Amino acid sequence: MINLVWLVPLIPLLGFIINGLGRNSLSKNLIGFIGSSVIFISFAISLGIFFELGADTNKSHEIFLFDWISAGSLHIPLSFLVDPLSSLMLLIITGVGFLIHIYAIGYMHSDEGFGKFFSYLNLFIFFMLLLVLGSNYIVMFIGWEGVGLCSYLLIGFWYTNSAYASAAKKAFVMNRIGDLGFLLGVFLIFTTFGSVEFGKIFPQAQNMLPGNGTIALIALFLFIGACGKSAQLPLFTWLPDAMAGPTPVSALIHAATMVTAGIYMIARSNLLFDLAPMIQHVIAIVGLATAVVAAIIALTQNDIKKVLAYSTVSQLGYMFLGLGVGAYNGAFFHVITHAFFKALLFLCAGSVIHALHHEQDMRHMGGLRKKLPVTFITMLIGTIAIAGLPPFSGFFSKDEILAHVYLHDKVMWGVAVFTAFLTAFYMFRMLFLTFYGKYRGTHHAEEKIHESPNSMTVPLIILAVLSAIGGVIGIPEALGGSHWLSHWLSPVIKHVGESPDHATEYMLMAVSVVGVLISIAVAYGKYVKQNHIPIPDEGKRSGLANLSYNKFYFDEIYNALFTKPLDAISGFFYKIVDNKIVDGIVNGLGWTTSEASKGLRLLQTGNVGFYIFMMVIGIISMLLYTYLSL
Repeated sequence: MINLVWLVPLIPLLGFIINGLGRNSLSKNLIGFIGSSVIFISFAISLGIFFELGADTNKSHEIFLFDWISAGSLHIPLSFLVDPLSSLMLLIITGVGFLIHIYAIGYMHSDEGFGKFFSYLNLFIFFMLLLVLGSNYIVMFIGWEGVGLCSYLLIGFWYTNSAYASAAKKAFVMNRIGDLGFLLGVFLIFTTFGSVEFGKIFPQAQNMLPGNGTIALIALFLFIGACGKSAQLPLFTWLPDAMAGPTPVSALIHAATMVTAGIYMIARSNLLFDLAPMIQHVIAIVGLATAVVAAIIALTQNDIKKVLAYSTVSQLGYMFLGLGVGAYNGAFFHVITHAFFKALLFLCAGSVIHALHHEQDMRHMGGLRKKLPVTFITMLIGTIAIAGLPPFSGFFSKDEILAHVYLHDKVMWGVAVFTAFLTAFYMFRMLFLTFYGKYRGTHHAEEKIHESPNSMTVPLIILAVLSAIGGVIGIPEALGGSHWLSHWLSPVIKHVGESPDHATEYMLMAVSVVGVLISIAVAYGKYVKQNHIPIPDEGKRSGLANLSYNKFYFDEIYNALFTKPLDAISGFFYKIVDNKIVDGIVNGLGWTTSEASKGLRLLQTGNVGFYIFMMVIGIISMLLYTYLSL
């Protein structure tokens, strides 16, 4: 089965071609069936690979397909690496991706671009699979750029809306900034190790000493690439705007797969980052800052998808914090659990939006518990999971990260725990504003509220189950578990870091759980008991609330520092350099030719005698020239 791994990305690519070419001729039912079936087949093959790898003593297989690039000392094969890390990513991408495809059949059924949408989704899955399967940084980079392209296409899917088109361009441009860093890192890797193959780079790196300046520079460049793709400070503002895309896009790209590409890349390169402790510290600081800032912003947002978007940024910050303190297993554990509960939360938000006829403002919701029972129960499970209450999945992954942070730096741990409390508060704020109290929309809209079809609710139920029990793969020894995930990843991630003793771990868990419960109680008192509705008037907010509501003015600052100066420079080049100089030269040559021809055409009189006269003059001139040149 492992030798058939090339089919895993190929089959979604075939789905993209079929649906892309037949988008106007195939029925929507057939398009949905093809688009979902190809992902399910890839999932089935991935599952077979996973079990075969589990029974195999050799936990790493490189599947060579063909020589791709060969120039001088540079040899880049198109080959896939199947190991514990990539096998888990295959299951996440295809498994969660399949559920989102099924959900999209119901959510997008009335959209005119149904066929095009599914072809884009299939293409995205193809590139994401290429990213995680590549056995070298170049194949990974092709997948990396491919998911960026698909992100642009899917975010701006409803491109007739100029705001949505601008959001797509913003995501594309900000990702290019990070991608440049990644590319520079790859160039430096080849210069240092003479190869871009993981199998040749990492064995050499194992013999190097920590603190090497070149390795630190490589790690920094790779981290910049990860910042762009995984929305870390300062390259995070594209992700909330990316909510302009259809909700299945938000769930697939910005919860379960694409934004975790940066975490996957750093986890894959863990040997290099362990040799750059200073860069690891930078990663931890940036991750923590991102988690805190995004959590504070999420406290005051009223758009249900924007709350989840900033929640995603904050959770990604947690993952980077884990990577920065060397908790690679914990960070990747959170990637898995986050894929479950955040995909669930986005799809639940889509179910609410679908029921309310595209209403996204929570101030116009409320009282939906009985009208949308399946959506409410599944969203409650997802909210509990992300808040970090046992025994739901988010508790175990977040606890592992916090435990390693506690041993690394007590101040960082305190800030991270405070962020966890904020997470619980704003997530339950969202739940209470959406489902509790009385409905705050119009009476006409209330009469049309209905639960989503089975194609949308069945994926919610499956993801809710995974969100509830997904933590079993990483139950710590302090709670009687064996942390299966840590053992599974041990061939890839050698350094697992120090773990706290059981007494300390119990204390850390207790602090986290009690704080989360207090946050939930505060949110319940404010938004259910007091029936508080967010203030629509910006002038009545306090200073910090106003900063949070306006996202700390990051967009305005970037606009002033970068966008406006670049617009001014481009305006100067357009008006002066392009219009005056370049166009002036081109137009001047054209004018000169035109004016000269006006004078020369006067010689064309149509008089035969004049032509004979000119011919004689020409002959005489040629003879004279020949005589003088002797």
